[in-house]
Amino acid sequence: MLRHPAVAGQFYKDSPESLKQQVRQFILPDAPKTRAFGILSPHAGLIYSGTVAGAVYSSIELPGTFVLIGPNHTGLGAPVSLMAKGGWETPLGAVAIDEALAAAILAKSPRIREDSLAHLREHSLEVQLPFIQYFKSDFRIVPIQMLDTRLDTCIEVGKAVGEAIGERSPESGVSSQESRNEKLPTPNSPLRTPNDVLIVASSDMSHYERAAAAKEKDFKAIHHILNLDPEGLYHTVKDYGITMCGYGPAVAMLVACKLLGATRAELVKYTNSGEVSGDYEQVVGYAGIVVME
Repeated sequence: MLRHPAVAGQFYKDSPESLKQQVRQFILPDAPKTRAFGILSPHAGLIYSGTVAGAVYSSIELPGTFVLIGPNHTGLGAPVSLMAKGGWETPLGAVAIDEALAAAILAKSPRIREDSLAHLREHSLEVQLPFIQYFKSDFRIVPIQMLDTRLDTCIEVGKAVGEAIGERSPESGVSSQESRNEKLPTPNSPLRTPNDVLIVASSDMSHYERAAAAKEKDFKAIHHILNLDPEGLYHTVKDYGITMCGYGPAVAMLVACKLLGATRAELVKYTNSGEVSGDYEQVVGYAGIVVME
């Protein structure tokens, strides 16, 4: 199955050239790059959150596979839905699913179910792809949507992702040149090391609060992400009523990154929608964070 774009022309430009130009304005070409285990990246319309997403993707070395974990806003599909076969399309081209890694993650947790319905209309992962495609033409994804964000589910998803990446075989697979001859890149060429996978947690921060209040709440959550504290993040979001829509994916990402050896994180950029709209009474916050060795 080839998933077609759900929000092209709404969250981002819908023609290849206009989309490239839109993403380009958010890229920092001189930013130093680091190897990362995971990132937190926002998923609003690019006009609002593109400066944060662009800064994050500009600051890291991009690997061959991306495990994309996002919140399920639509309510469709399984509680934790992994699309395991086929590919995703944006105006910049088609991206294959890494079927081998997808299967390995599914085998690690009965809570993660193979399901495409949750992904058809959901935007939180789709808006990550234009930034990756700006830099790379040959990569693979494993898309996961989380409707169930109970703490034990978040931890189990994170462990499944981290363990599957950590056990990835270094055996040789189909060459990149061969894969470029297909409409979709070949999904099963294996990775060399866990560092060939980036775990992307897609999340916006506080929703529809005054800018000062949103920032105060958001930095309570950011504090725990920077300290690689998934349980602390979860309980802080719950205790303070922080409307961070992707806290579950963020918890899972942190669990996976810690399993793979992450030791620190860095806040790349924080802003809110008021910087674009001029309305600071009802903002959405956006944070970009990199998790690394």
